[in-house]
Amino acid sequence: MSDFEFPEYYSFPPFFTIQPVSATRQKQLALWRDLILKYHTANKEKTLVVHDCTLWKNEGIQRELNRDNVRLICEDFVNNGNGEWEDEAKTRIRIMWKKPEELAGDLLAWADRSGFKGQVCTLYELSSGEDSEGASFEGADEELIRRALAILEERGQVAIFKGDTSEEDGVKFF
Repeated sequence: MSDFEFPEYYSFPPFFTIQPVSATRQKQLALWRDLILKYHTANKEKTLVVHDCTLWKNEGIQRELNRDNVRLICEDFVNNGNGEWEDEAKTRIRIMWKKPEELAGDLLAWADRSGFKGQVCTLYELSSGEDSEGASFEGADEELIRRALAILEERGQVAIFKGDTSEEDGVKFF
């Protein structure tokens, strides 16, 4: 686990009760989205298990979200494009550390910065290679990287090559 530092509002007891005033609730849900993203990205976690997430309970202030509030926060998280349900029962969420459009830009900037323009690299190298250490997509979900690359391919900024295995699939940056 990383040295994730919880924001101050995580220790504010009303944060764990969904607020009745619409404007306040929208701000609260935005804070939950931000917290979930930052926590999972910092810990390189690609999946949120809905009823087994440490974020829902703050022992320090003895507060915990109830199941209905957890469901509301998760639905909001998915509806805002920050995640996707992995199953029909809605028990697991794939965390989109970044939206595919944002990640596409990061990939292109990384290729330019690190000298990969005109070069071919594998998807494995993108997510786990030493050249991508510290990049926003290091350790990212393969499906998310593929979506970002598909956007770049559609724009004519990369070519994707099929390998013998998914780890061997390659991409050439233009």
